[in-house]
Amino acid sequence: MADAAQRTRFRVDGMDCASCAAKIDKATRRTSGVSEVSVSVTAGTMVVEHDGGADLEEIRRRVASLGYGIRPDSSPVRPAQQAAHHDHDQCCGHAQDHGDGDAHHPGDGHGPAIAAEAAATAGPYGHDHGSREGAWWTSSKARLTIACGIALGAAYLLAKLYPATEPWAYIAAMAVGLIPIARRAVVAALNGMPFTIETLMTVAAVGAVVINAGEEAAAVVFLFLVGELLEGVAAGRARASIKALATLVPKTAFVENGGKVTEVPADGLAVGATILVRPGDRVPADGIILSGETSIDEAPVTGESVPNKKRPEDQVYAGTINQDAAIRVRVTAAAQDNTIARIIQLVEQAQESKAPTERFIDSFSKYYTPGVMLVALLVAIVPPLALSGDWNEWIYKGLAILLIGCPCALVISTPAAIAASLSAGARRGMLMKGGAVLETLGKVTKVAFDKTGTLTAGRPKVTDIVGAGRSQVETLKLAADLEIGSSHPLAVAILAEARQRGIPVTAAADVRAIGGEGVEGKSGAVSLFLGSPQAAEKRIALADSLRATITELNDQGKTVSVLLAGGAVAGLIAMRDEPREDAKAGIQALAALGVGAVMLTGDNRRTAAAIAEGLGLEPKAELMPQDKQRIVGELRATGAIIAKVGDGINDAPALAAADVGIAMGGGTDVALETADAAVLHGRVADVAGMVALSRATMSNIWQNITMALGLKAVFLVTTVIGITGLWPAILADTGATVLVTANAMRLLAWRGHG
Repeated sequence: MADAAQRTRFRVDGMDCASCAAKIDKATRRTSGVSEVSVSVTAGTMVVEHDGGADLEEIRRRVASLGYGIRPDSSPVRPAQQAAHHDHDQCCGHAQDHGDGDAHHPGDGHGPAIAAEAAATAGPYGHDHGSREGAWWTSSKARLTIACGIALGAAYLLAKLYPATEPWAYIAAMAVGLIPIARRAVVAALNGMPFTIETLMTVAAVGAVVINAGEEAAAVVFLFLVGELLEGVAAGRARASIKALATLVPKTAFVENGGKVTEVPADGLAVGATILVRPGDRVPADGIILSGETSIDEAPVTGESVPNKKRPEDQVYAGTINQDAAIRVRVTAAAQDNTIARIIQLVEQAQESKAPTERFIDSFSKYYTPGVMLVALLVAIVPPLALSGDWNEWIYKGLAILLIGCPCALVISTPAAIAASLSAGARRGMLMKGGAVLETLGKVTKVAFDKTGTLTAGRPKVTDIVGAGRSQVETLKLAADLEIGSSHPLAVAILAEARQRGIPVTAAADVRAIGGEGVEGKSGAVSLFLGSPQAAEKRIALADSLRATITELNDQGKTVSVLLAGGAVAGLIAMRDEPREDAKAGIQALAALGVGAVMLTGDNRRTAAAIAEGLGLEPKAELMPQDKQRIVGELRATGAIIAKVGDGINDAPALAAADVGIAMGGGTDVALETADAAVLHGRVADVAGMVALSRATMSNIWQNITMALGLKAVFLVTTVIGITGLWPAILADTGATVLVTANAMRLLAWRGHG
């Protein structure tokens, strides 16, 4: 009986193409005990499912022997059902010289990428996949391209000065670039991958030499290397975009301890520590403001352009900028668990998951490449044999078709767009667990929202103050005097309102809570009581006009407290868990996208109706968690694609029942384990943003597929009828790949609506 399956995550340095993933996948699967492999080029990771007997050191050796740096990754691995399998068996991808080409390789954020392993196992001719520190032009890939370019230039000059040397000069120039390519073709073939771009390049270049087209062969190899270099730079940009978030967190923080302020490394801050953040400084950790009021620029993390006013008890995020005044903050998350660290980790894990479109393209490419190779062979031999065509001419055309035959641009069209899209979403606090989730979001036709904490802020807010025996200000002040020090949600709301209005508060004397009724105390010689209307009626008769006001406020879904002062009614304070500021705009944004909305809540019908009416959506109230799950199931049964948005805790059954479950959270409290996606910063409009981003991504993917196949189709025809040759053929391949990648990168600039 085999041991229970285990999952291990590795960080792999130096991948920037589909062929990299395919090689690593193949090599790892050949290790005894390995049952599943998932390789992500964009995240630079590999997840291996294996039994207890698998030799992880052998996996490391196999991958390192291919020229990649590899080390175990300590970040948590997602459940097996969420991991996608990269099936690249006969996919033809670029496996060029993979020096990283981007200065900030996506390592794990805990130190420089380990290039020594890759260097130790790198073969001759600069075949080094290890990550490099420095600019892209210092990478081994760039050095090989430059060397090949210089050799081609030298061959051209030599051929002009000494025409007799022309064939050999160009063959020598070609060899500078082709030898590493041919070597990798052999390695790939030994790993069970005969249909790689290296193989096609080698056959085409050698074939061109055989038919006395050495000059074109050398130029084709050089253009191939240039295209590969550009692709590597573009891939590096996609990966670096999300990693750049990590640089937002300052290196040091000012810690308060025993009345002294000390500067310490930010990554060593402990949960519970008190830090001082000066005006103009970046916040070094997620936390809660203890004292001070300021404006915080959250644009780097949330994409919100308007600074947010922050007061004591408000949440702040690492990497945001304190603008106005010094604040004291209690740290709530360690460096590795803060919002930015979690965003980076979640996006990398999401990039390991394949979208359905991507899986289809991978499967299609398995048949596409051999099919085009067969066409190339037929073009080379049928016209000469059947129609007495010129052998050299038709072999030349066949070689050109070989170069067109690799579906590199096709294979990269989907993952490049999805990687860019996941990064763009994450930078605005919209996290999606992979391509499949991203793809489904664009098809959503109805969104079911929870009320408390999702459409509303999740905490009561004072909405009305009605003066009776005292003025509104006096009523609020006396109520706040009674509530000082209380953590009850209604007390917190009253104190927050007093603070916002600038009303000075003085603690009342002899304060005591009366179970189920309210709280009483004294302000000077005046006895005070704050409680429910029913409790107030036990102490004093309420006038009919007050009762009518209370009923009217209750009908609006508000909770009413009555303040008695000196045995008389001082006034009424009404509170309600109010909709989030952007809730109405968020529902309208969904409607503009053609997506309906419904509210599912356990609250009473009166409150639900009042909130829903203001937001313009249909309410379903007094529901238990299983009722929400049932309603989601009924909506799906009508053919609708449903997204369920909730807090991810008591909504877990409904989140799981929906096509897409979205957790609405405040920073680190997001219960991502129960959801497919998360709105990290609690903006209702971000649900519509996710739908819009998904649709933009799918549109981008179809543009990419059209470009990739369209270019190849055009050049296939022009090659056969003799208009284009080897040079345009290689441009059709690498050029399409670069075009597709560049088009996908446009998604990085996505800013959403509003």
